[in-house]
Amino acid sequence: MGKGNFDEIGSTRASIRWYYFIAICAQIFGVTAVILIGVLLGQYAGGFGWGSNLDKLFNYHPLLMVLGMILFYGDAILVYRVFPNVTKIWIKILHAVLLAASLILSSIGLKAVFDSHSKAKPPQEDLDSLHSWVGLATVVLFGLQWVCGFVAFLFPRLSEKIRVAYLPSHKLWGKLIFILAVVSVLMGTAEEGIFKNYSFDKNMRTQRNILNLFGICVLIFAALVLYLVSNPGFQRPPDHTDASENQPLMSE
Repeated sequence: MGKGNFDEIGSTRASIRWYYFIAICAQIFGVTAVILIGVLLGQYAGGFGWGSNLDKLFNYHPLLMVLGMILFYGDAILVYRVFPNVTKIWIKILHAVLLAASLILSSIGLKAVFDSHSKAKPPQEDLDSLHSWVGLATVVLFGLQWVCGFVAFLFPRLSEKIRVAYLPSHKLWGKLIFILAVVSVLMGTAEEGIFKNYSFDKNMRTQRNILNLFGICVLIFAALVLYLVSNPGFQRPPDHTDASENQPLMSE
């Protein structure tokens, strides 16, 4: 009996260490992706600015979309498992704040690309590619998901029966929207490589390599986040309050 208890405790400790190791690796790849796209746009694509330079204006779009819809969104998904011993209400608030920041950043990113099109001479058409369709749909779904989660789980907070019934759909859509965000970013990465001729110009090998490394980092970050939230061994312990309290606010 004693040996069994010791093995169980040792296994739990090893599992916790493994979880945090993967979580740290995810952060490294996520932050690296943001740095890579920032370096590419800032160093090799003209930099950033809200003035009359439309290239600098457009460059805010990919940077803010990656920061908001990939890094912040992924971190918001993980907070319930990274801080299992913190009081649930504070985790809910942190989760909601991270997702609100994601929505704000992505909205500014959308404004940047729309403004760069409308201010061009002659004006360019909006929503003329599959990337733009998928990206806009992702942000709209993300906004609806945030509002529904806020109302259901935080304020005014619906009845336990409704929350329990809604939770499975909420969790599913949270993961699907995150996957859509990753798909949209990778589609935009491919477009950037084609439009800027990174994929074909031998003199742009550095830019091409940075863009490819960026895409790989996004994929690894997303894969690690989804692994961590899909593994039942890493779930937050129940708080013994109600049936929905040990579940995340937006998208576990």
